[in-house]
Amino acid sequence: MAMRAAVPEITARPLLSVSGRTPVSIIIPAYNEEASVAAQVRRIQSVMEKHGWPYELIVVDDGSTDRTWEAIRHLDVRGVRLAKNRGYGAALKAGIAAAENELLAMIDADGTYPAEAIPQMLARANEYDMVVGARTSKNVHTSLWRQPARWLLRCVAGMLTGQHIPDLNSGLRVLRKAVVREFWHLLPAGFSFTTTITLAMLCNQYSVYYHPVDYYKRTGKSKIRPGHLWDFLLLILRTVVFFRPLRVFLPLGGILFSAGLAKLLTDLYRQSSSEVAALSILAAVIVWAVGLLADQIARLGVLSRSP
Repeated sequence: MAMRAAVPEITARPLLSVSGRTPVSIIIPAYNEEASVAAQVRRIQSVMEKHGWPYELIVVDDGSTDRTWEAIRHLDVRGVRLAKNRGYGAALKAGIAAAENELLAMIDADGTYPAEAIPQMLARANEYDMVVGARTSKNVHTSLWRQPARWLLRCVAGMLTGQHIPDLNSGLRVLRKAVVREFWHLLPAGFSFTTTITLAMLCNQYSVYYHPVDYYKRTGKSKIRPGHLWDFLLLILRTVVFFRPLRVFLPLGGILFSAGLAKLLTDLYRQSSSEVAALSILAAVIVWAVGLLADQIARLGVLSRSP
């Protein structure tokens, strides 16, 4: 019985098909979103049918404790129900595994992202490997504590990847299943799914387009807390070290070397000596050596993934 309970429950709906455009699987993860999921689904259906885009709509109930699954079952969608709450990333993975199409779109169930942006983003899918709905338009509603946190995360990620990132963890994006499969083993079960896929693609030279979108006030309560900031910072550091370790180790070694050199020159000027300068320079050399070794390991990983 335990084995059967762990298998996601899926309700099937036919794929809506219109010729001339690449069919897309739209995935909506939902956890305790009974108040908003039905309205969001109807908005998406209205937009997609208005533009005549072939699509299937997959709503994943991530073990909700409210009536989210009951709301999903009465909608004209494919419903995937997880036996227990496993996290935002796990819900997206379940939806991706159930998707019939190669082209994927992801959007939250809380009504914060505009469904009207999906066709515009899909139109860019042939030009870019991923299209992100960047929350940079005029109508962006966000809490005060999140604004500096997002700015800090974008700055750190941009500095480490060497690229400008208008929105690091947007929940609205379009990409292909093959790209997700490449990084499947790295994608976490929690909220950091979107951050990880963004960093992984940027570090591996995939093309990413940021499409400006509005961001509305959500229905219900947010699941992200201020304490998640530290988790996101660690995630950025780990992901960049995994793909581009020199981006981290070279600056770190440079700081240690500069500090040691400054201390050495100061000691020479004062005609004194200390072990601090030597230790700092030695630490810089060790950090650079570890960075070079990590870079070689990362390159071997890239070669092993190449066809």
